[in-house]
Amino acid sequence: MTPLRPSDFPGATAFVPAEATWAQLTHASQECRGCDLYLEATQTVFGEGPVPARLALVGEQPGDREDVAGEPFVGPAGRLLDRALEKAGTAREEVYVTNVVKHFRFTRPRGKQRIHKSPARWQVAACEPWLVAELSRVQPHVVVVLGATAGQAVFGPAFRVGTSRGTVVPWPQDRLPLADAPVCIPTAHPSSVLRSRQRDEDLAALVSDLQVAVAALDA
Repeated sequence: MTPLRPSDFPGATAFVPAEATWAQLTHASQECRGCDLYLEATQTVFGEGPVPARLALVGEQPGDREDVAGEPFVGPAGRLLDRALEKAGTAREEVYVTNVVKHFRFTRPRGKQRIHKSPARWQVAACEPWLVAELSRVQPHVVVVLGATAGQAVFGPAFRVGTSRGTVVPWPQDRLPLADAPVCIPTAHPSSVLRSRQRDEDLAALVSDLQVAVAALDA
């Protein structure tokens, strides 16, 4: 059997309905075949939270638990994020959370256990129309970009977390045009805090960045 190639997939544009209600948009996302990740993932994991929402958080992709549950940020990284949001002065229920890629990409190096594998650049690009459709309806004032993959999806391949984290930067309208362009605060992904050998310090840095985002809501 000939291996599938990126050119065998159309990208998400053909699957994103125009002028759809929120319910229609989320339903349509379950039928997306824009890249190859749907072939092994359990389901599409769309964003979750109030619509509209003043604050949106954008991560990389769903993990194993999110893939099974069909909800974003419900695993260990999500629980850490909830704690960080509370320390920063807001609550998970008040923000919209999503990922730049809607299906779980993984490997199985040890039997049945599924190990996270970062999405390829073409897979991120294929999923881009979903992010634009989400944020166009959520209409956030501030977007927190969590980690390198999300940052490169939003700002381009030259993005590095360390050079801009915790600062307020403009939304890149030239790359991802939105009617009401928000401002952005890049920061680390909560999963990197979980892996850190200096977890307390890195959690404090994440909380500090989220405090910048909360303050920017009233700027």
